[in-house]
Amino acid sequence: MKVLSMIQPWATLFVLRESKFETRTWRTNYRGPLAIHTSKKIDKAVCAHKAIQHLLKKHGYSVESLPTGVIIATCELENCLRVTEYNETWAVLEDGQIVSDNDFFLGDYRVGCYAWQVKGMTMLNECIPAKGKLGLWEYDLN
Repeated sequence: MKVLSMIQPWATLFVLRESKFETRTWRTNYRGPLAIHTSKKIDKAVCAHKAIQHLLKKHGYSVESLPTGVIIATCELENCLRVTEYNETWAVLEDGQIVSDNDFFLGDYRVGCYAWQVKGMTMLNECIPAKGKLGLWEYDLN
């Protein structure tokens, strides 16, 4: 299965669907099953933000309880959309979708970046320890 590694708290907030998109500076043509992996790194500066703390707390998480170095969920990557317009509080994707509110706050929507759209996010009952890699990488979940 293809796997995407993400830094915390972004990974957990994405898996919990606080954000509809994962933003990247690069496009992928891959569509299909995707696992979400949490890197060992936690962005402590982001976690110090009151809004991030609130979103995590809403789901029973704190900075200290965020899982790291594990695969935490699976989903289906269904689209990879280029950001075509950027404003200070919203952005427009190439298919005309307007991104605002939490989705905008939790991503990098500069023109030229990409919004990865997924469906069917399923959190794993037990996390799977794994060493992450850059880009999309393969892991046998069987």
